[in-house]
Order: sequence, then C-alpha cells, then structure tokens
Amino acid sequence: MDAQTRKKIGKKAVSVAISGNILLTVLNFVVGTLSGSVALVAEASHTLSDVLTSIITSVGFRIGMMPPDTEHPYGHGRAEPLAGLVIVVFLCIVAFEILSEVYRKLFAGGTLNPPDITAAFMALVGIGANLAMTTYMMRAGKKIKSPAIVTDAQHQKVDIFSCSAILIGVIGSRLGIPVLDPIVAIFISLIVLKTAFDIGRENVNNIMGTVPSHDVLVDIKRAALSVEGVLGVHDVKINYVGPYASLDLHVEVTDDLTLKEAHKIAHDVEKKVIEGVEVVTMVNVHVCPKGDGFCVESVNRRF
Repeated sequence: MDAQTRKKIGKKAVSVAISGNILLTVLNFVVGTLSGSVALVAEASHTLSDVLTSIITSVGFRIGMMPPDTEHPYGHGRAEPLAGLVIVVFLCIVAFEILSEVYRKLFAGGTLNPPDITAAFMALVGIGANLAMTTYMMRAGKKIKSPAIVTDAQHQKVDIFSCSAILIGVIGSRLGIPVLDPIVAIFISLIVLKTAFDIGRENVNNIMGTVPSHDVLVDIKRAALSVEGVLGVHDVKINYVGPYASLDLHVEVTDDLTLKEAHKIAHDVEKKVIEGVEVVTMVNVHVCPKGDGFCVESVNRRF
C-alpha cells in the first residue's frame, strides 16, 4: 500500500472517531445530567477522553507518516506507539475521575436516586454508535497497519461494554436497586484501567522490538531462500518502527563467490524480502560463507 493511500484511510478513520465521540460526549452529558445517571455522566467523561485520544492518535499518525530524514533515517513511525502510550495516561485519568464521582455519591453525602428511563435509551444509542465506530476503525487500522489507530479502536471498544453496563444499571435502579448505577460506574472504571494496561503493554512491546510472529519469520526466510545462490538464512532480527519494520539477517552462500556476485545476492535478497513481506520496508543483509565457523560463532555470542 502506498503512503498516500495509507494517509487517506488513516485520516478518514480518525475523523470518524473524533466527530462521533464529540456527539456522544454531548449526548451522554446532557442525558446523564437530566436523567440523574452518574454512570452516564461518567461515560460522558469517558467519551470526552475518546475525543482527546483520537486527536492524539491523529497527531501520532501524521508524525509517523513523515518520511525519513538525516536525523531519523528509519523514519518517524515510532510516533504512533508513543501516541498510544499517551492515550494510556488519559485512560488512567478518566478512571480516577469516575471513581472520584462514585465516592462522592456513595460516601460523601451524595444522594442515590434511580435514573430516568431516558438514560436507558441513551445507553442503547451508545452501544450502536460505538459498535459501528469500533468496527470501522479496527478494520482501517489493521488494513494500513497503524498501531495508533488500532489502539484507538481498542479504546473505543470499551464503550460498547460500558454502555451495556449502563443499560443494566439503569434498569436495575428503576426496579428498586439505586446503588446499581454507581456500581456500574465502578465497573466502567475497571474496564478503562484494563484497557489502559493492554494498550500500554502492546505499545511498549512495539517500541522495545518484541520478536514478531512465527508466520512473519517464515515469510522472511522463504523470501530470502527463493533467491538463487542462497543456501541458508539465520540470525533474523526485525525492528518495528511504528507500522513498518526494518530487518537484519544473515544469508549463507558458497565460499567461491566473487565480491560482486555476493553483493548481487545481497541486493536480490533485500528486494525479495521487501516485495514478499508487506510489513518490512528496509533490509540489511550480511553474506556468510556456508559453514563458516566465525559466522556461526558470532551468532552464538549474540544469543
């Protein structure tokens, strides 16, 4: 996928998230205030954070799309997982604010009254809207391999569960259990914290260069071995830079090749891997004579 197409899809996904969450924030706050639902007001705070995190996602995506330069030879792709970590901070703040409001209602002299039935209808609207936005953003994020947009979609997915919990809380409160509404708010805060943990772990792994899936490694080796003259592949290292990755690998060849022939094989391997493995955009190839003891010893020292 070319950069222009990726940029267009990413910008559209972020725009959908921002506009949709602004509308949900306003509706949740107004309906929550008028109906007396602390859980719905908490959800308004959550959707407001969605707006802010979508803006952060947009900034991270735009920076990540910037081409390599002299100071950033591998490009700016790591801006996207960094944006994901900023989202984690916002999620933790939202969870704290929700729990603070619950404490005020339950222990600091607040009153518990069952919310109006309009809160239940708003929860249903929220379930439908968040399901649609989550599905759209997740598909777009995976299509263009954007960590920031996939992270934002995971964040958006939390709202489906929180709106479902609000619906249960409102109905339960109307049936004579008013404490159920703030309890649902606690449940929402716990979901938010769990999402923050998952998002944080995923983006830290991206930045730290976690070993890719077995399938990716198989594809890399298959592409390298398809080059005539390559007898083996080892010491494969992949380094994620946002949505893309750079790669280092050793290929084994016969020991009677000229420097020019070995150099051509290295370039052919680079071309084949980039063409055959979509996530890889940069390849460094080290050519080793087959069965060379120094090369094997060097690999073993690194591991």
